[in-house]
Amino acid sequence: MDTATAAPPAETAIYPFWLEVPQADLDDLQSRLARTRWPDAAPGAGWSQGVPLAFLKKLAAYWADGYDWRKQEARLNTFPQFTTLIDGANVHFLHLRSPEPEAMPLLLTHGWPGSVAEFVELIRPLTHPRDFGGNPEDAFHVVCPSMPGFGFSGPTPEGGWGLARIARAFAELMRRLGYSRYGAHGGDFGSMVSRELGIIDAEHVVGVHVLQAFSFPSGDPAEFAALTDDDKARLGRLGRFESEQSAYSKLQSTRPQTLAYALTDSPVGQLAWNLELFAGFGDCEGAVSPDHILTNVMLYWLTGTAGSAARMYYETTREGAWAPATPSSTPTGVAVFPFDFLSIRRFAERDNPNLVQWTEFDRGGHFANLEVPELLLGDVRKFFRRFR
Repeated sequence: MDTATAAPPAETAIYPFWLEVPQADLDDLQSRLARTRWPDAAPGAGWSQGVPLAFLKKLAAYWADGYDWRKQEARLNTFPQFTTLIDGANVHFLHLRSPEPEAMPLLLTHGWPGSVAEFVELIRPLTHPRDFGGNPEDAFHVVCPSMPGFGFSGPTPEGGWGLARIARAFAELMRRLGYSRYGAHGGDFGSMVSRELGIIDAEHVVGVHVLQAFSFPSGDPAEFAALTDDDKARLGRLGRFESEQSAYSKLQSTRPQTLAYALTDSPVGQLAWNLELFAGFGDCEGAVSPDHILTNVMLYWLTGTAGSAARMYYETTREGAWAPATPSSTPTGVAVFPFDFLSIRRFAERDNPNLVQWTEFDRGGHFANLEVPELLLGDVRKFFRRFR
């Protein structure tokens, strides 16, 4: 990492950040949890109409009486944190350098409804592999930003924060940190940001590793004719997700402000909304621990960023950027986990002609970094070894 000899100008300065939530905010949360008004639920509906009432009540009770925010806050504070102003947004990020001299810089990007907290199980094994039984040659310097509009990078002061603008901001962040050659990894929307980063900053991004390919059918009959039975099954699952489980995406893409009023006023509302993905679409309820779920939810609740985080969907929809418009020539790896809206290799190869690694696992879901971190860690290490 290059170190400037002169103090940077204020508009590019990087400032230390320490997480310390006022007790009054925690007391207010407790009061709101105690006064929750619960709706009824259709008998036997399960997950078919949304988050089940009994499941939510159990998790909310733990939030009120068992969850320890101060413990989680202290854990987050073990990672060096910073903020810097980029394109008008105050970007918060974790930055942990490895003691290994040949470590590779790696940018980790979360999506919705995640946060930097979803990477807590991965960061130190990535930066300190010796301490976790790994090879020191696999070490990384880790940069993990809160997406603009999310958590302590939010709310954003203006519109326009869609996919391309976020990627440009992260390219500037890595430049500002002095990293001229780096890798990118992401999940959910972070997969899309990482891919875009590999396009707009191809001179500096050595490779992109993602959890979802976000490549969809083009409508070409020949493309469909070439699909395997396994591909067709995955396409059917993607169709079921779109028709039955994507309400959160449609609402955030069209009416994020209306949603924001409810989520900013009700912690249980915020929790239920985030559970739409954290419970794995109902496929793997309980796969992510309650503490991990609640810590991610807390970063939305405490910062009041439900609305600005949702606007990312609105802006990306307005830009027409959900489906890849430009093939990426950056070396790409995809980790495919079964309890997710599955990536389809044929489409991914069309959009990423330099697809050099495709790994399919027999367990894990949308939040593999929290559900099966050991599997994801191995795949990330394997992918980036080719660029050392």
